[in-house]
Amino acid sequence: MPDPSDTMATQNPNQLPRCPTGITGLDEITEGGLPRNMTTLVCGAAGSGKTIFGLDFLINGALTYNEPGIFVSFEETEGELYRDVASLNLDLKVLVSQKKVALHCVSLERRDAQEENFNLEGLFVLLDQTIHAIGAKRIVIDSIESLFADVVDRESLRSEIKRLFRWLKERDVTAFITGEPYRGSYTRRGLEEYISDCVISLDNRVVEQIAIRRIRIVKYRGSNHGTNEYPFIISKNGLSVIPITSAGLDSPGTSERVSTGIPTLDVMFQGGGYTKGSTVLLSGTAGTGKTSIAFAFALGGCRRGERCLFLSYEESSGQLIQNMKSIGLDCEPFIKQGLLKMVSTRPTFFGLERHLLDLHKTIEEFSPQSVVIDPLTSLLSEGSTRDIQSMVTRMIDLLKSRKITGLFTSLVSSSGSSVSSGEIGVSSLIDTWIVVREIEGGQAGINKRRIRGLYIVKSRGMGHSNDVRKLVLSNDGISLTSTDPSAETAVEK
Repeated sequence: MPDPSDTMATQNPNQLPRCPTGITGLDEITEGGLPRNMTTLVCGAAGSGKTIFGLDFLINGALTYNEPGIFVSFEETEGELYRDVASLNLDLKVLVSQKKVALHCVSLERRDAQEENFNLEGLFVLLDQTIHAIGAKRIVIDSIESLFADVVDRESLRSEIKRLFRWLKERDVTAFITGEPYRGSYTRRGLEEYISDCVISLDNRVVEQIAIRRIRIVKYRGSNHGTNEYPFIISKNGLSVIPITSAGLDSPGTSERVSTGIPTLDVMFQGGGYTKGSTVLLSGTAGTGKTSIAFAFALGGCRRGERCLFLSYEESSGQLIQNMKSIGLDCEPFIKQGLLKMVSTRPTFFGLERHLLDLHKTIEEFSPQSVVIDPLTSLLSEGSTRDIQSMVTRMIDLLKSRKITGLFTSLVSSSGSSVSSGEIGVSSLIDTWIVVREIEGGQAGINKRRIRGLYIVKSRGMGHSNDVRKLVLSNDGISLTSTDPSAETAVEK
């Protein structure tokens, strides 16, 4: 695997060398990784993910970049560390046996730390021997709070902290040191953050009963880096950061079209369907046929031999399959062929970041040409308006950067003043917007009945009909008919 730091160095020859972490998203916001052969301080309260972060950094170095590493723990035993890593589907024992990783679990005696002439000479000897034994390039020390917890001599304390950081730099290893915040400072003593070359803050907060993890690069000497707070999660694959990217703004335009899966709807678009790689929003009140139209699009792609990912937040896969058969849409053959992948989950099971990361990983594994999310509005209760819009922006950027055609359904409240009001707040990011709504059919006062109407609000860069069409769902499938057969179809840009 290529070293991301090499790419960054090519772009900017004056940039400091990078040590890639191999952690999804983190190397992006740090422009290649942590400062190589320097010290990085990672601080955060209990449960914020510091230890897992350090283990992830060390294991990725050993497995991906052929850089052996040392993990020094003053808080956990070897058995506890093996157990922690087992939750990440990795076998740390194998890496230790192969001498790609060395573990040192050090227990400091309180009486030794309280001596006036306290020093780290014994630790330095241990680390020096291990560096030479396995050719270590990375060192994780967890945590500096535990290392100096019982030191009472303030002068010795400050002297040894500086000495530790200087010693690590002289050994040409990339050091990762964890710390804990205290009274507004990133560490208990407030010295480490000033002598570190890079400071990363981790936070695990609870907002409206929802746990949210955030990471922020506080400082990074001599280097550009992302300065915002970024969401991250800890899953079975380790730590993953989800940066806000502008990939969607860099995606090239195209005139290629993909069918909507409904021939009569294709006719409403000059060119015969949606623009390939665009995003489509299908909004309307409950029972107007949004899911059916979305399913028709998914199966239309499968018939062309393209893979489609259908993500449902309201119905189980079995229920969807059964319901769609009632209107002539049979998806089981495409599922068996591996062209259609259906994933059903409740939005409340995870936070927004987890949903987005799962989408990233599923797209990586399945490589679909189209993605359907039904309905996107189910996520509205899982975060603030800003968080929701940020997540949807990331979704759209992800799909556009990979030239994936995305279709989102949006449930609009029946009490809303307008079904085209754009309740989800992202209509400006959408290329094509279709509204389905209830209209009354029949002559005035005679044979009144509920029918469905469909119209196109906008479709960027493409001529489209401005008629309201009648949407018909039957045993034979989905079709659109004119509400006024004598009217000519008007086309607008």
